[in-house]
Amino acid sequence: MNKLVIGGREFSSRLFVGTGKFSSNELMEKAIEASESEMITVAMKRINMTHEATDDMLTHIDRNRVQFLPNTSGVRNAEEAVLAAQFSRECFGTDFIKLEIHPDPKYLLPDPVETLKATEQLAKMGFVVLPYIQADPVLCKRLEEAGAATVMPLGAPIGTNKGLRTRDFLQIIIEESNVPVIVDAGIGAPSQAAEAMELGADAVLVNTAIAVAGNPVEMAIAFKEAVKAGRRAYEAGLGAQYHFAQASSPLTSFLD
Repeated sequence: MNKLVIGGREFSSRLFVGTGKFSSNELMEKAIEASESEMITVAMKRINMTHEATDDMLTHIDRNRVQFLPNTSGVRNAEEAVLAAQFSRECFGTDFIKLEIHPDPKYLLPDPVETLKATEQLAKMGFVVLPYIQADPVLCKRLEEAGAATVMPLGAPIGTNKGLRTRDFLQIIIEESNVPVIVDAGIGAPSQAAEAMELGADAVLVNTAIAVAGNPVEMAIAFKEAVKAGRRAYEAGLGAQYHFAQASSPLTSFLD
């Protein structure tokens, strides 16, 4: 299968993993290892920004093997997001930033206006910007034009595990995008991750569905295999759908 390239870095795995909601950092580490993910995102608000070397969570992430992706979850506007990204680059030595601006604490839906504004500024500052957004095809094109390295439309609201509720819009985004499309948020089962990949998504980001599973390590493996299968099916070319039966064997001449 073809490799994914973001910000000049190649990724063999198309499963990106979040670090929230795990019952322990040790379990998180085991699940990340089992997933074989090469992109791990961490909310900056959960890290002691002044003691990176001794921060307990960071000791469980092998940054030599994976791309560390700090995210700005918790900021309320573009100004705060830019400031957080600058802190992140200084502390962690990476230009990769997952841009999250969702001021509403109930639904955690991303603010499209502030996200576009922040993307424009951060791209000019040399950041590799991965913006989390609603599944809005028009906004995705605007973000692409603004210099976003990817677009990350949601499948459903964060943590709901409802799957691809925005499927029709995701299809449009995938068809029209010239940057990688990563389906982020709402994926609750490996089958849903496979569905996203079959649509042509370049990757998926999964957190809650793995972290809260009865066995997070086994669930991480299940997602890994589902993402591979979905991508393989997309690259192989799925058969067309019909409204009437299509015989798999000839129906004539077998009595001749």
